[in-house]
Formats: sequence, C-alpha cells, structure tokens
Amino acid sequence: MAAPLLLRQVLLLRACLHSHTARAVVARHRLWCSAATNSPSNEAEEKAIPSTTFNLRSDKYQANHPRWEDDPDYRKWRVKEEEILKDIEPIMLLMKDILHSRKYMDGQRLSVEDEKDIVEKLLAYHPHSEDKIGSGLESIMVDRHPHFRHSRCLFVVRTDGGWIDFSYQKCLRKYIRDKYPIHAERFIREHFKRGSG
Repeated sequence: MAAPLLLRQVLLLRACLHSHTARAVVARHRLWCSAATNSPSNEAEEKAIPSTTFNLRSDKYQANHPRWEDDPDYRKWRVKEEEILKDIEPIMLLMKDILHSRKYMDGQRLSVEDEKDIVEKLLAYHPHSEDKIGSGLESIMVDRHPHFRHSRCLFVVRTDGGWIDFSYQKCLRKYIRDKYPIHAERFIREHFKRGSG
C-alpha cells in the first residue's frame, strides 16, 4: 500500500516540476507567436508580436544548473543570444506598439517617424523587398490581413495605388542571418515559431 502511494507522490512531484519547467521553456522559446492560430502557413501567420519583453533565464536558474556554467560553448551562446535580443528589442517594441496598441487604427498610415524606422530596420531586410515595393513606396499602413481578419499586419502602399502585406518576421530573420551568421539558425530556431522562412 505504501509503495503505490509513494509512486503516486513521486509522479505528482515530477509532473509539477515538468509543468513549471515547460512553462519557462515555452515562455523563452515562443517569443514571437502567431496571431493566426491553426491556420495555413503564410506571411499572415508571422505578423504577431511578443506579448512581453524578452526573458532570458534568470541567474537563479543558471545557478541551479552548474553544468551550463562549466560549458564554454553554452556560455558563449548565451552571451551572443543576449546580444541579439538587445539588438532587435527596439524594433520588436515598435512593432508591438504599432500592431497591438490603439496608436493606429485599421487602415491608418504610419507616422513619418515610425515609417522611417520600419523601412530602414525591417523592410530593407525583407528577402523580396524589391518585389514588395514594386513601382515605389508611398507609405506604410497597418490593417487587417485580407484572409486572416483577426491578424493585423503592415502593408506597403505603392505609388501606383496597390498595396501588399509583408512579414516583419522574414525581415528580422534575414537581418539576424546577415549580422550574426554563426548564431543565426540557432537563435531563429529557439526564438521564432518556425525556423525556416
């Protein structure tokens, strides 16, 4: 009788520890989750923004895992990971402000200042930026995606009157790959919903 009770307590404790660890890992690994859930893969899936600022594991967590402190490769990775996060944090906070606040209504053009930041720090790095801009860039607008109405995203408004959405995540991935080629794939794999794109 005592053995099944002890086994149940061990399994319960293990489940509690696993649940706590899983939440910490999910919070760290899913910095950018899609606003479109259970939908086909496309650029609209990549439009969401983190709901919190970036969370690296605390010093207390690392102190409880001394094997990581002794691993020079892991320490190098953590330093580089923190550097990348600090580098992209300003543009991520701007994206959050644009897409998830009342600063801009659907269909509204961005301010000159925000547009300049988006064009220089995101759109310039889109793998197909020339195709997105097409005949010329008139402005950047925030609106609902035509196929995923619950997802807000950025659009390039062209000088010919046309407009097309673009993925800020594709822009960030290319920026990270260009600036941090050695660590880019690991960072993207750990911090973006989908590693490819």
